[in-house]
Amino acid sequence: MLAIRAEQMKVFEDAALRSFKEEMLTHLRDFSPPLFKTAGEAQMRAAIDLGISRAATYGFTFRGPVRLYLELMLLFGSHFDTDPQYPWAGQILVDLNFGSQMQRAEMLYEKTMDYREKVAGPEDNYSLDALRNIAVFAKTLIDIPQNNFAAFMLQEISQLYPQKVAYTGADALTALIRKGMEGAQRQRFGTARGAALVTVLMLGFGHGCGNDPLYPWIMKTLKDETITDPDARASRLEKRALTWLEHVLVNSNASRGLHEQK
Repeated sequence: MLAIRAEQMKVFEDAALRSFKEEMLTHLRDFSPPLFKTAGEAQMRAAIDLGISRAATYGFTFRGPVRLYLELMLLFGSHFDTDPQYPWAGQILVDLNFGSQMQRAEMLYEKTMDYREKVAGPEDNYSLDALRNIAVFAKTLIDIPQNNFAAFMLQEISQLYPQKVAYTGADALTALIRKGMEGAQRQRFGTARGAALVTVLMLGFGHGCGNDPLYPWIMKTLKDETITDPDARASRLEKRALTWLEHVLVNSNASRGLHEQK
């Protein structure tokens, strides 16, 4: 009888994992071509590694649940599991009373579909409208108050993306805004506009966007040692965010035009 040593079995396991990662790389390229192109293959590989590791902490080890976890990272940010915008995701992942990993993955999928229907809208129309509103907001030199910043931002977000506020709730978004304020303080952004910038980035890309392999341009700007002035760094980040927004909106308009011609 042929004996297989432990180290040989490890080679088989590693080969299977490498194959799965390559499969996921292809899948995620098809799942979100614009994000894949913007992030790049190296960063997407880093996101896959992070996602497989994070999924395992919740008991997600089967192919289907892990693939779903990676898809949710692309939809909601790599740190969606702890994001106050998506409390339902963390609850389903953590609470083993919801059942096996397959049962919890099914619940996550159903909740995601419900969220996308009510918040993203048909053909992502609500999301695209929100991005247009955010672009206008970012280009408008409005007076953002230091005092009552959280209340002000909640009111602004309600106008920028009413569907998200209706679904997520004021308490969860207020928690996100406070995270934005804390993030701005850590970066030493000295203006309310800087705090608003961080908050909007978290709103769009997830509360961990400053350390997310899917958005290397955010991480690179925040850690750029050649920019010694924090407010200059905030200004650079705002410009890059506007460039990204414009790119997304141009591509979405082009795609919509092609769709209407068919």
